[in-house]
Amino acid sequence: MLAAAWLALTDIGTPPFRAVLWKTLGLTFVFLIGIWFGLQALVVHFADWPSQPWINTSVAIVTGFGLVVGLGFLIAPVSALMAGLFSDDIAAVVEATHYPQDPPGQGLSFVDSVVSTLGFTATVILVNIVCLILLLVPGVNLVAFFLGNGYLLGREFFEAAASRFRPVEAARQLRRDNAVTVLLAGFVIAAFLAIPILNLLTPLFATAFMTHVHKRVTGSRPLEI
Repeated sequence: MLAAAWLALTDIGTPPFRAVLWKTLGLTFVFLIGIWFGLQALVVHFADWPSQPWINTSVAIVTGFGLVVGLGFLIAPVSALMAGLFSDDIAAVVEATHYPQDPPGQGLSFVDSVVSTLGFTATVILVNIVCLILLLVPGVNLVAFFLGNGYLLGREFFEAAASRFRPVEAARQLRRDNAVTVLLAGFVIAAFLAIPILNLLTPLFATAFMTHVHKRVTGSRPLEI
């Protein structure tokens, strides 16, 4: 598993991955900036007190601080949403680079990819909201973060990699058959997610990593070995 993680890390620095990274970051920041201006416009519209300018100033300060915190929390899930649109491209590069001896996988249709990505991103946000609430509970917060994200990320990214080669239900069964391996791999992704700034690369790393993990549980090995 450590070898698979190392291969995924080295893949991130390659030109195809950098191209996806810049697309992901660009779309992420455009999306977040749009949310910022939209929410600011709503606040200005509904919290306008012409006779009490100090209230307007106070609301603007509090709102600005809240938006910074809120959008900072959304960076990781939004980047996951955007990167999900390119996940098949990433998996295809990994397969062609490290496993040219195997037949290539088949990506999802655009509509299926968007639906799957939206569902996954909504689940990630929900899990992390719960983890954020549990930050107030000493001794539980870190465990909750790794258990929640480890299970969720391991499940979703492994099934995405496996679904390129078999029907969705068969991919789920393969994940169940290798539940311990997938969970441990999910913990590796969760650890990556916990690193500030670097966590923007989580979708790229996780897709490449789980592509390697899927290949290993099905008996294939990269050319490097």
